Amino acid sequence: QVQLVESGGGLVQAGGSLRLSCSASGSIRRVNDMAWYRQGLGKQRELVATTTSGGSINYAEFVKGRFTISRDNAKNTVYLQMNSLTPEDTAVYYCNVRVRQYYSTDDRSYWGQGTQVTVSS
Repeated sequence: QVQLVESGGGLVQAGGSLRLSCSASGSIRRVNDMAWYRQGLGKQRELVATTTSGGSINYAEFVKGRFTISRDNAKNTVYLQMNSLTPEDTAVYYCNVRVRQYYSTDDRSYWGQGTQVTVSS
């Protein structure tokens, strides 16, 4: 079994910054793709940023130049540094991690519990 623990959400004023963290633990042989999604109230969940085990990084257009995704493979942790936040960034942010577990030949996808980010105007 694999557990994901997110932290770092909160309330911030427009123009401010927050840093989210998501750590994976448990029966992990290797962590592959790691990503952040978000879901605003009454909206569908949308992809924010991804990072692969090979080092490729991609961002949604609406966060380019403001958010930075990074990972620490030794800690099985992914981060999302969010700068220049606007009220439109208000959402619950979820991490998603694809993990290769011991005694498995396939990756499995796991979701964090979500962390609320609220940006006031």
